[in-house]
Formats: sequence, C-alpha cells, structure tokens
Amino acid sequence: LYMGGRELNWAMAGIRLLAIIGGEDDPKKCTAAKLVRLGELKPVQPSRVPHGAIVLDPESEKSISQEDLGQARTRGLLVVDVSWNKLARFPKIRSGLRRRALPFLLAANPTNFGKPQRLSSAEALSAALYIMGERAHAERLMAKFKWGLTFIEINKDRLDSYAACGTSAEVVAAQNRMLDALQRSKDAKTN
Repeated sequence: LYMGGRELNWAMAGIRLLAIIGGEDDPKKCTAAKLVRLGELKPVQPSRVPHGAIVLDPESEKSISQEDLGQARTRGLLVVDVSWNKLARFPKIRSGLRRRALPFLLAANPTNFGKPQRLSSAEALSAALYIMGERAHAERLMAKFKWGLTFIEINKDRLDSYAACGTSAEVVAAQNRMLDALQRSKDAKTN
C-alpha cells in the first residue's frame, strides 16, 4: 500500500488474508486462486501459517466474532481452500491457531447459489471480515467477483446481526434465533 508518500505494509493497513490452497477445484472457478492473482490473498504452506492466526474451520465449536479482530489484525485470517465435494473431514493444520466457524449464511457463488454453508473461500473470508467489523474490506473483496456483492445482499440482515455481536456466544445466539424463526415460518407454511 502507498499512503502519503510512504509505503505501508498490510499488517499495519488491515487484516492479512492467507490461504492454504488444495488445488482441488477447477482453476477457473477457484475464488482463492483469483484473489491470489489480484494480490488480495497470500498462499501459504501449512507449516508456514503464522502462530496464532485465525483459521476458518467449519468443525470449530467457536464462531468468528468481533473479539477475534485484534488477533486477525496481528496474525492474519486463514482460509483452507478445498473442494466441498471432496471434504470428508477438515484437513489437519499445525497447532497454535485459533479455529473459528462461520455462522449460518447462504452461498451466492454460481456453483452453490442459495445453499447454506457452501461458501467459496472468497465468501468465507468476506463473511469473517464483515462479522469482525471490517465491512469495507469485506465488500472490496466481494467486488472482485461478478456475483460477489450478491453474497453481501442476500446475507445482509444475517451479517449485520452477527456483526452487532461482541462475542462468539452472542453470534451463536443470534444465529439460533434466526434459524428458529426460519423453522417456525417453514412450519407455519406446512400447516
């Protein structure tokens, strides 16, 4: 980054986005590969992930929340880019990382449009940024894709609700209220 006659490094300017890229997806559809090409995302080997980085892990019992922002700013935010179709279990990565799950969201990517929790790597990173309070960074990331801002639009109420929460427990409670409301609405339609 260049600012006012001097260069800034990403750690000072925002959250450093990292990815372990499994190479399992079609390279033309891989959002992580595109973000790497655009200079928004740094590919790393599993052994080179910074100690203490936040890793997006769908098997984590703790949700991403605003309480993770400081750690993400100093250590980075990591996504593991693997195919949903080939994922039986989340891959093992080094210890010493802060694992966080994303709350309920709908995918907007062309492959999984409308499917719950089938987010692309770009959507996952954007959601995490938004929830931690980095909305402008999240929107800038999604603007790199034709369909990207649709992700923000279809999840806006959910993202705003999660971003208003300070802790993981509050995010989970907000998610559960929304899912309960969806279930009640579905039940009312079938009765």
